Amino acid sequence: MLYIGVDISKYKHDCIVIDDAGVIIRNVFSFENSRTGFTQFMAMYRSLNPKEIKKIGFEATGHYQDNFKVFLEGLGLSFMELNALLVHKFKNSQTLRGVKTDKTDARLIASYLSSIEFKPYPKISYHTLALRSLCMRHFDLIKERTRYLIRITNFLDRTFPEFKEFIEGNIKSKTCMYLLHNYGVPDKIANMNIQSYQNIRKESHGRFSLFKFDKLKDLAKNTIGFSYETDLLEIQSLLRVYDCLQDEISIVENEITTHMSKIKSHIPSIIGIGIVSAATIVAEIEDISRFNSPNKILAFAGLDPRIYQSGTQEFKGRMNKKGSVVLRRVLMNCAESMLLHNPAFHSYYKKKREEGKSHRVALSHVARKLVRVIYKLETECIDYNQTIGC
Repeated sequence: MLYIGVDISKYKHDCIVIDDAGVIIRNVFSFENSRTGFTQFMAMYRSLNPKEIKKIGFEATGHYQDNFKVFLEGLGLSFMELNALLVHKFKNSQTLRGVKTDKTDARLIASYLSSIEFKPYPKISYHTLALRSLCMRHFDLIKERTRYLIRITNFLDRTFPEFKEFIEGNIKSKTCMYLLHNYGVPDKIANMNIQSYQNIRKESHGRFSLFKFDKLKDLAKNTIGFSYETDLLEIQSLLRVYDCLQDEISIVENEITTHMSKIKSHIPSIIGIGIVSAATIVAEIEDISRFNSPNKILAFAGLDPRIYQSGTQEFKGRMNKKGSVVLRRVLMNCAESMLLHNPAFHSYYKKKREEGKSHRVALSHVARKLVRVIYKLETECIDYNQTIGC
């Protein structure tokens, strides 16, 4: 048995080969994160004894290992992606010295690989990889859109502070955005005419009354906000970027929907989970066969509770939070959404609240229940219904 440990980094990877006894078969060498470097790795791999079983392992280090993973998959080679925290703890159990280099890390990875059960990483579909990239892009765009929405809000706080209360804080509403796009500053709002009213009323589908129109004009005339000559330019600039981000988000969401339609997943059938959230969960889990129980997914997401046991004392603590931040975030967000749209999950939340648990703790229980439901749907290949008990 030969163990090939690869230390992944941005521009190059370091590799070592050892046998069962820990004897170095191929000393540490570096190869570039490029076609030439990968070819060099394969030349080394093919030079090894063909009669020996070879096991390749490397740490999960963000996205830097993705190219290497796809390369190995394309050649039909199995590999194991290792948890960086577990490798670090293994290192601490082996030595007290504070030495860290790429070469020592490669040796450490190979040694750790030889000490555990080898679990080959499942083949990743093209659509799953695409979804992961698209979902990350979607999250970044949402964050950026939120930043610009805050900037628009801050602008209104200075120029027309009464406006936010008038629209009841719903700046993203169609009517509000129409007003900002077409008028933007208090002076222009104060000088709106009857044609302006007709246009706003049409935009709001008749919900914007003449009384509200007159009130808005009066607020604009008597606002305590202060203005600069450049205000109209500023609000138009903010709105252009905001609109551009909205368009980009729509494009990405359409692409996510297209890729999700080509993946056989039952997660979108769960009431209360949107297509983007479902896609994010699919992209993070990758393949349900990686996990032999829902508890393993909980641990992967960092949703499992910390357990403390010492002597006669034993208790469960707070959420572990050592796992996929992306998966944990989307599961908690879905749990919150399902309280509004899914009666079964809302009842489960109420039950936890009646047991004396705080909102956040009860919400984490809803997220765990969601994981159990997802595991059942994906492993049994069935769609969601309200009677599923997990």
